[in-house]
Amino acid sequence: MSGFPDGGEKIQTSSTHLLTKTDIHVSVTYSLGKKMIDITGALIGIILLSLIFFIVAIFIKLEDPKGPIFFKQVRIGKNEKPFKMYKFRSMVSDAEERLTELLKHNEVSGAMFKMKKDPRVTKVGKFLRKTSIDELPQLINVLKGEMSLVGPRPPLPREVEEYTNYDKQRLLVVPGCTGLWQASSRNSVGFKEMVELDLEYIKKRSLIFDSYIILKTIFILLGSKNAY
Repeated sequence: MSGFPDGGEKIQTSSTHLLTKTDIHVSVTYSLGKKMIDITGALIGIILLSLIFFIVAIFIKLEDPKGPIFFKQVRIGKNEKPFKMYKFRSMVSDAEERLTELLKHNEVSGAMFKMKKDPRVTKVGKFLRKTSIDELPQLINVLKGEMSLVGPRPPLPREVEEYTNYDKQRLLVVPGCTGLWQASSRNSVGFKEMVELDLEYIKKRSLIFDSYIILKTIFILLGSKNAY
């Protein structure tokens, strides 16, 4: 597990830019406020978006009646604890099995996989991804306490296997539906830049900063051409 070793003041990494206990520590006010915002925001979101959930489910089933509506994928959360993250299914049913043959076409650097013209994406899925509607079921993960509205994106287990100890610092906090990376550049930066943005978020966390990231994400989604 990641974390601070007993008696140590810093995470043992190969980099000189290390997070200290002071960087990780947050006030009780922030912790309680963030939890309240997460629960309230997720509940309101699910209620207000329930019609969209229903319509999306219909279109997914019309295109692929045999496939599931939701896609559950194991992700790595705080302190490297795995959990199942929910999304609307935007790919063919055997997408995971076909991933190996597509890894050589990865369009981002580092321990991530992104492919703009991924052949596994369905017609409905292209729209869901473009608008990020496929991400909405993660509000369920927020209610379960596995995710927050704001935080580093939860990586896949195979991605974490490639992490250095420095990279693993981004796993010291609860992952989020959106974060400084998404609010800044979406898919236009590489893995190393994403890690730096996540660590910057960890050091600057506050209720005001979280609110700013949420608002910035909304504006980016409304006009983004980088979501895929």
